[in-house]
Amino acid sequence: MNKLIAAFFCLTAMPSFAIEVYAFETPEQEALYQQLAKDLRCLVCQNQNLADSEAGLAKDLKDQVAEFVMAGQDAQTIKQYMVERYGDFVTYEPPVNASTAFLWFSPLIVFLIGALVLYFSIRKNRHE
Repeated sequence: MNKLIAAFFCLTAMPSFAIEVYAFETPEQEALYQQLAKDLRCLVCQNQNLADSEAGLAKDLKDQVAEFVMAGQDAQTIKQYMVERYGDFVTYEPPVNASTAFLWFSPLIVFLIGALVLYFSIRKNRHE
């Protein structure tokens, strides 16, 4: 019985040991691929990069990035393609534009509102 349970756990744990193997021509290509896999976000997991994600879509994106790298494209071109195809969310550092302005400036606005509330609260308590 123990052997059966151990075999079950070994078989179910196997997918977590999967490693992508791509035949890059140079170490620079492999380094570029590794960097892009860390810089691009998994669209399914949302808070993991492609390198850490095991989602099916992440695997497809890693394959696509590897193809672009092997074709000789640079990091900027690959990132631009990904942004055009999947939107600014695919990068961890979206650009400041009209659609992302709220994302960039909302923490500052919340901080300023909190500071104003605190200021007027302290001022009101001093006058009483």
